[in-house]
Amino acid sequence: MPEETYIEANGLRFHALDWGGHALSDSPPGSRGRPWGGEWLILLHGLASQAHIWDLVAPLLIDSFRVIAIDQRGHGLSDKPNSSYDWATITADLDAILNALNASRDRVMLAGHSWGGNVAVQYAVDHPDRVSGLILIDGGFLQIGDRLDWPTVEKFLEPPDLIGTPVDEFRAGVKMWMGSAWSPEAEAITLQNFEVRDDGTIAPRMRKANHMQVVRALWEHRPSELWARVQCPVLMIPAVGPEPHDERTRDMLENKRRNIATAEECLKQSRTLWMMDTIHDVPLQRPAKLAKAIKTSFA
Repeated sequence: MPEETYIEANGLRFHALDWGGHALSDSPPGSRGRPWGGEWLILLHGLASQAHIWDLVAPLLIDSFRVIAIDQRGHGLSDKPNSSYDWATITADLDAILNALNASRDRVMLAGHSWGGNVAVQYAVDHPDRVSGLILIDGGFLQIGDRLDWPTVEKFLEPPDLIGTPVDEFRAGVKMWMGSAWSPEAEAITLQNFEVRDDGTIAPRMRKANHMQVVRALWEHRPSELWARVQCPVLMIPAVGPEPHDERTRDMLENKRRNIATAEECLKQSRTLWMMDTIHDVPLQRPAKLAKAIKTSFA
């Protein structure tokens, strides 16, 4: 089990799960050590998620990496300021966290899911000397502003009002939404996105106003303009669900394929592993396959 810890960084208090793990210095003489030579593996969750989304993956990685999962600004049990969810501040948070962890003496690997992948890309461009590799899990290549205007995105990505929903009703909804990807562990991890109140109802840990600030920043982000500046190896792991039967889902999948193709053309070192028949939350449905891909890529 991880050690829960709090990190003072960039004027905020960040919650993290420290899974410990293998240190590069522990490798026997002449061993190849860990992939890409990195010691630290920092796990970054997506929008409205939190560090526990990595609970099924992290234990499978500690034989190869020093693993830490972070609740980013406004998420989970970290501080929730009412402003500053722009890219410069989010990446400054990450830089300060790495300094506080004393990880700044080594280059780190960053694994980002969804919006967390975009955070990882932006950080790698801003701090090329500090990142040894990127793992982008159905994210990092998100560029929704190319095809949708802000009013459409604002409406589409506005979070549902779940405050006051009975927890048992929410659990039933999670099971229906996840379908074959459901497991008791995945359900418990999803519930970590919410506070369960004394009256048996839930409230999201991320405030709606903060959520929408992140959505706006994501809409404005252009990873395609960053790819050529990424210096480290990149592993992209996009998810593909069942064959789409509606126009919107087909359009989203085609846009994802275009973005991946653009990234492959521009990146200096990259590999793409498509996760077939998999929901967006890859760490919940395919933890073993995901961990294996991380440990074996570029080894």
